[in-house]
Amino acid sequence: MDPLLEVKNLKVSFHTYAGEVHAVRGVSFRLYKNETLAIVGESGCGKSVTAMSIMRLLPRPPAEIKEESEIIYKGKNLVKMPEEYLKQLRGSEIGLIFQNSLTSLNPTMNIGNQIAESLMLHKGMKHKDAFQEAIKMLKLVHIPNPEKRARQFPHEFSGGMGQRVMIAIALACNPSILIADEPTTALDVTIQAEIMDLIKELQAKLETSVILITHDLGVVAGAADRIQVMYAGLILERGTVDDIFYNAWQPYTWALLQSVPRLETKHKEELHSISGTPPDLLDPPKGCPFASRCPYVMKICRDIFPDATRISDTHEVHCWLQHPDSPKVERPILGGYNHGN
Repeated sequence: MDPLLEVKNLKVSFHTYAGEVHAVRGVSFRLYKNETLAIVGESGCGKSVTAMSIMRLLPRPPAEIKEESEIIYKGKNLVKMPEEYLKQLRGSEIGLIFQNSLTSLNPTMNIGNQIAESLMLHKGMKHKDAFQEAIKMLKLVHIPNPEKRARQFPHEFSGGMGQRVMIAIALACNPSILIADEPTTALDVTIQAEIMDLIKELQAKLETSVILITHDLGVVAGAADRIQVMYAGLILERGTVDDIFYNAWQPYTWALLQSVPRLETKHKEELHSISGTPPDLLDPPKGCPFASRCPYVMKICRDIFPDATRISDTHEVHCWLQHPDSPKVERPILGGYNHGN
């Protein structure tokens, strides 16, 4: 099956007063029709920069997508396409849900008009028809009394309802791809689950492919088909949900899984955190970027970045522990799941 979107060797830098920050350092992946691909990692690892690069929304300067990068959609390399083409693409073919709905919505415009705006721009609809379609979209994302709510303003919506509005705007033109950038940030756990269920429901109904950007592996467990674990601008492990949750082999993935709160976590029990700090991307490390924080680090880890080791047809990992000469390491019990050998 041909991919709907293919990202090849994506490299993105930011030119700052302190020097060049190498935010994304050679990321490649494919997205197929009707699937959800999750990109997971700590804040600052390059997830959102990757998402913004696909939409070509990074400010230039200071951002620079390197010449050798390719973002192939429908046979065209979006890195090379003119701004006029990209304006038509955004919203109509690729939709985006931002992190915080209440800062992303226009406070001076009612909700119905904000959804209608996209329909008028991309579908050439008249205002009256577009506003009626906006009401239908509010109903689709389960906002009660959509006729009344369409005439209200963002400050009259809670965080969860505002996020539903963002989903309605992103999906109004029925795009092929939906990029959800931390769609559950700042929402309580119950609302998070509702938003993820809604995205999953609409994906099935509209046959949209989803790229889910998140720092929380707990969010992706029931939503994603495949997961890519990202750290310091690189993909360190990739596989299906089962590969990552039940058969992970990269110590950074283990650390992320150990950080997921579990049902048996006792009251006031301290949650697991990853010690140390991420590397400085003004001067990226030559070897594995997780080496300085990894309890299994070897000398070679600091000097050379490991090639990908294929665990199965769906699963590969960059880690020197996979080398035949490396010491044998027993995987820890992770995130409430027994990942023992």
